Amino acid sequence: MRIAMVGPVAQSIPPTRSGSVEAVTALLTDGLVARGHDVTLFATGSSTTAARLHATFSVGYHEDSSLWPWELCEMFNLAAAVERAAEFDIIHYQAEYAPISMVFTRLSPTPVLLTLHHAPTPPEIALWSRYAQAPLVAVSAAQEQLLSGLNVVGTIHHAVDTATFFFHPEPEDYLVFLGRFTEGKGVPQAIDVARRAGLRLVLAAAANDYYRNVIEPLVDGRQVVYAGEVDLTAKVTLLGGARALLYPVQSSESFGLVLAEAMACGTPVAALRCGAVGEVVEDGVTGGVFDSLDALIDGLPCVLALDRSRVRSRAVERFGPDRMVGAHVEAYSRLVTGRHGAECTA
Repeated sequence: MRIAMVGPVAQSIPPTRSGSVEAVTALLTDGLVARGHDVTLFATGSSTTAARLHATFSVGYHEDSSLWPWELCEMFNLAAAVERAAEFDIIHYQAEYAPISMVFTRLSPTPVLLTLHHAPTPPEIALWSRYAQAPLVAVSAAQEQLLSGLNVVGTIHHAVDTATFFFHPEPEDYLVFLGRFTEGKGVPQAIDVARRAGLRLVLAAAANDYYRNVIEPLVDGRQVVYAGEVDLTAKVTLLGGARALLYPVQSSESFGLVLAEAMACGTPVAALRCGAVGEVVEDGVTGGVFDSLDALIDGLPCVLALDRSRVRSRAVERFGPDRMVGAHVEAYSRLVTGRHGAECTA
């Protein structure tokens, strides 16, 4: 197939630091090329890909403050693909923020598929229902339930590069939290867990106002340590060296890529049951899924005792790139076949 993959233009693909949307987009794009598909990636000129690269911007708007508002940058990049729609069998848009590809559903002669990367609210769904026919890929069953009334053509879990996130059989003596510093991520709860369990906790994410105002006063440099924002190599080392990843998330998330990344290193997860957590983490096998913070603390010793080789093998089986790529090829084929069938009966 001839595929246009439209990634975000906030930063390069793959990202040099944090960026789950960019990381998944890179894996999918290169996986499609490896299977022999003709893929063009619409991304920043700083991106690295096995596909053809169409660069609307040389760098992303997170790196160049003159590229603003971000919505216009994303629209320009998506429009560049739609303007070349006749060259492709399908256009796949990876929405880091708003699902702006919906507006092209009735304009493009080529199907425009959307992957949403956040947990939408009811008001968002009500607004998006104006384009209820727009095809979407959900990244979890939990997200699919939130997309009720919209045209979900497949539910496909994210993947991680299980060669890069390699197995660490022997952890060091710390727990880790890795993710954005926002209220819903459960950072204070992770600190509470570590303190009550008497274990050291390493925090890794980019500093922001929430970190400086809420989290930094809780960091003592001994039991609670801040490692800053880490690049890919440091992330793999940090996750692999941890006894467990703490994920006491407070608000629903559509997937949680760091869960799969940790498990690919053999590191089990201790998480609260929220959003897609119960789909990603196999309770008692790759981690523990708990209904309260007290239950998580009580169950943490069992999580720490899990077989790390089993955690790793299940992560490779469930979140390897080949599975994700194959599922997308099937979704693309259904859309392309459906479009050709509709043209024949028109």
